[in-house]
Amino acid sequence: MDLLNTLVDKGLRRELPTREEALAVLATSDDDLLDVVTAAGKVRRHWFGRRVKLNYLVNLKSGLCPEDCSYCSQRLGSTTGILKYTWLKPDEASQAAAAGLAGGAKRVCLVASGRGPTDRDVDRVAGTIKAIKEQNEGVEVCACLGLLSDGQAERLREAGADAYNHNLNTSEATYGEITTTHTYADRVDTVTKAHAAGLSACSGLIAGMGESDEDLVDVVYSLRDLDPDSVPVNFLIPVEGTPLAKEWNLTPQRCLRILAMVRFVCPDVEVRIAGGREVHLRTMQPLALHLANSIFLGDYLTTEGQAGKADLEMIADAGFEVEGADQVTLPEHRATAGGGCGSHGSAGCGSQESAGCGGHDSTGCGSPEGGGVCGTAAAAPVVTEPRTDLVAVRRRGAGTDLAPNA
Repeated sequence: MDLLNTLVDKGLRRELPTREEALAVLATSDDDLLDVVTAAGKVRRHWFGRRVKLNYLVNLKSGLCPEDCSYCSQRLGSTTGILKYTWLKPDEASQAAAAGLAGGAKRVCLVASGRGPTDRDVDRVAGTIKAIKEQNEGVEVCACLGLLSDGQAERLREAGADAYNHNLNTSEATYGEITTTHTYADRVDTVTKAHAAGLSACSGLIAGMGESDEDLVDVVYSLRDLDPDSVPVNFLIPVEGTPLAKEWNLTPQRCLRILAMVRFVCPDVEVRIAGGREVHLRTMQPLALHLANSIFLGDYLTTEGQAGKADLEMIADAGFEVEGADQVTLPEHRATAGGGCGSHGSAGCGSQESAGCGGHDSTGCGSPEGGGVCGTAAAAPVVTEPRTDLVAVRRRGAGTDLAPNA
């Protein structure tokens, strides 16, 4: 049985692929790309049908961050010229959220720059959550406020938050090269706090920062161990004025392979295409819907995204449907029992019977277990010229007097 048939069978059983198999997916050639998408698409449809969940970002506080994350336009010392403003008032945030909800979003993600919230900030966000939920029945609210202190996750849950986002971003081995003002362990701790408080954990990665295939597999296996309900996959937007502005390492084909690998490792989890899809997937965005079951609608925190109307047309034209507010995103076994990717109580995805995260003894593409599609190592990808024309700083929506893009 070849690699892809093996991965489909494992995905339908929620069984963890080996590291060799995950690496082999990233090493497949462009000639085999549609076969990879087809295989991962079978797993995606088995657990999520043809539904696409829409999420909408509201940047509650933009810029002025004391952290030095190299990928971020809001970082300490940033010269990107982004919008800078302090906390939106609850009614302003609710108004911004309403635009995304009117466009079909079922989850609002409330984001604030900074190392982490003060207790006063938590009170402020609690008021915003209340305002949004009072005006929009059934809406999901996810908070993303940075590193959490003891008790803050519980307070957000009591205020009505449904989820908390805090991304791992990259592998533990390379984290110090990306950020020096906090640690990888700090991020893991915050995701753990959110879990323990009963919040739905949301944690993902950023691809395209110069990482290796091994780094990508490492971070996805680490996410599997943390057991988030949703895994956002960001593709680095190289914004001028940030240390990673010259890192144009992604092709549409590379992005699709990364999404397929994430789907195979975490088959029954909400995989979300996050920042950078327009910049790096470009005209191949519809193919990515066969791998991910969730996207952001409209603009991002500091950069512009595809028009909300275009997002909806793309979903319909590709034969998918927008997930309704009355539909449950996760498969029943995860929604009711918290199993699935990262579960430590089953032999499915996340079983501790594998070598797991951090093992570097894999032989990658061409290993006896791989077989089939991969064979020999793929040629190095040909990266096109940087598409700086597709990177635009957000000048509308939250923090401005202009209508949002939703």
